[in-house]
Amino acid sequence: MPAVRVGVWGVGTWGEKHARVYHALESAGGAVRLVGLYDRHPERAAEAAERYGCLVFASADAMLSTCDAVSIAVPTSAHRAAVEHAVAAGCHVLVEKPMAGTVDDADAMIAAAERHGRILQVGHVERFNPALIAARPLVRSPKFIEAHRLAVFQPRSLDVDVVFDLMIHDIDATLQLVSASPQTVSAVGVAVLSANEDIANARLEFEDGCVANLTASRVSQERLRRLRLFQSDAYLSLDLAEPSAEMIQVDTVGARSSLPPMIARRTLSVAPGEPLRLQLDAFARSVAGGGEGAASGRAGREALRVAESVRAAMKSRAVLWAAR
Repeated sequence: MPAVRVGVWGVGTWGEKHARVYHALESAGGAVRLVGLYDRHPERAAEAAERYGCLVFASADAMLSTCDAVSIAVPTSAHRAAVEHAVAAGCHVLVEKPMAGTVDDADAMIAAAERHGRILQVGHVERFNPALIAARPLVRSPKFIEAHRLAVFQPRSLDVDVVFDLMIHDIDATLQLVSASPQTVSAVGVAVLSANEDIANARLEFEDGCVANLTASRVSQERLRRLRLFQSDAYLSLDLAEPSAEMIQVDTVGARSSLPPMIARRTLSVAPGEPLRLQLDAFARSVAGGGEGAASGRAGREALRVAESVRAAMKSRAVLWAAR
């Protein structure tokens, strides 16, 4: 199988990480070859290109003409134009999350990819978190999901609020675990150190009765990425930063006997692996026809739609506060 020729469009914080991982995959003999980088700041691209042994391109068109696939890590407001440009040039695309600034833009991106027969995937990297991978086969109709995603303040991604910046990871994970979309959404958010909401809490209610309570903050004094799932037979606790996972459930053997039921706790086996590396490897393999790949464009669009609903609920609550 020939190596997939990839490029990275946008070499900021996340684009540089994509370049690093593609370089590592290539060095490890993976079916990928990092061709080069393009950024509107040539000096930034040149520094990363020297580090990872690839080319710097003077224009997006020059890079796209040499690639089979591209990672797009430009600011969210530029995602639609970049994706439409890339697929029209014949490249398969993995675009960083959030997929777009609006659902309308996401729809246009999906339509462009389908029109040109190109793969479009979205960088919901937590799907490839080893703790979540270990727990997913054990999830059975969760009744309550609780997520906490806390980060210290950084002067990046401030063009979007904390829902689009951080919470969208847990929105996507919840949608995947429940295999449904919420019927009702309520939320509250507060701007602290930026012009957009920096801390938010959302409650998603599903038709089957499941409730997800999601909290995200980018103004915390600590870093935390935890996901807890409660279902009729078990409680799963995931540390996505560690990563680690454990399962707590009633000992069914004891429950069927005259003995008092016992609580069994077990640590799940979590395989090693960097989520971004697993994601980009899956993307490259899917381009080569060898697997499902990362989150689909339609999955990214649904996470974005729910995030928009959370944002609208936050704004409605803010209006009520202001009216008091």
